[in-house]
Amino acid sequence: MRNFILRRLLATIPMMLLASMLIFFIFALTPGDFIDGNITLTAERAAELKALYGLDQPLWLRYGRWLAQLLRGDLGYSLQYQTPVSTLLNHYIWNSFLLAMVAMVFYWAIALIVGVISAMRPHSWFDHIVTVLIFAAMSFPTFFLCLLLIKWFAVDLHWLPVGGMQRTGSDAEGWEWVVEVAAHLALPVLALVMLQAGSLTRYFRASMLEVVRMDFIRTARAKGLREGRVILRHALRNALLPIITLLGFELPALFSGALITEKIFNWPGAGHIHIDSLAARDYPVLMGFTLFLALLAIWGNLLADVLYAWADPRIRLR
Repeated sequence: MRNFILRRLLATIPMMLLASMLIFFIFALTPGDFIDGNITLTAERAAELKALYGLDQPLWLRYGRWLAQLLRGDLGYSLQYQTPVSTLLNHYIWNSFLLAMVAMVFYWAIALIVGVISAMRPHSWFDHIVTVLIFAAMSFPTFFLCLLLIKWFAVDLHWLPVGGMQRTGSDAEGWEWVVEVAAHLALPVLALVMLQAGSLTRYFRASMLEVVRMDFIRTARAKGLREGRVILRHALRNALLPIITLLGFELPALFSGALITEKIFNWPGAGHIHIDSLAARDYPVLMGFTLFLALLAIWGNLLADVLYAWADPRIRLR
């Protein structure tokens, strides 16, 4: 197992290098930048600023300098916010992590429970109702679903706040802070769960239906094992194997998919500043956030490989 993990760790090094090259050259070759988009600058001042930030140098030299900065933990300097990108992302990224992780825990738990029950009762009234609800939730555009939730729960019923992370001017601490943040977190988490849980539920259902038809499940039942033990200990563990592969893509996909949700609910996360930086063409911020998503995908796949090897020992022997 240790050698397997070591090989996977070494394989991430060229992947991270390739990801950094792709991200840099895609943004560097994109026409225009923050300075070009500022119409208040004279041509002389724009040329002076490009020389100051090194934007007039050859691409290979700029990439080498950017890569050297990355190895020192420096993501560059935001031209829009006039602050280091690492400081800017560190200020917002943990709020995005909070939203993403809470939503991920909820929709994985819901998808697991509902998917298993649907697979145990295929074509029942429960299975048909779940299918209708899943496709209904998935058919809503993100922005429309978010606005609909705001209208129902915040405007009409006054149960939850419209947006943000805390009340304006709030100085809550301790459990009062936790309760206040949880109330503001409810609507964006509900939106993400409704959008993400449907497809994952279908994956769980399809995987469980395939496993429960296998010979070893019939053998376990023939030996007189309780149905709960057959499902939880034998069927579910094997059904989780193909689902583990999805885990590597879940967190980066959730981060990128939450951009619109964070903007609509005014959640102070990295997605909020990502959209603003995209409009201002602040490429250092965009490169830093995109690199963060790429690293999440790489490390998520590494985690999925380790979990897969733990669940299926045959993987370590290949």
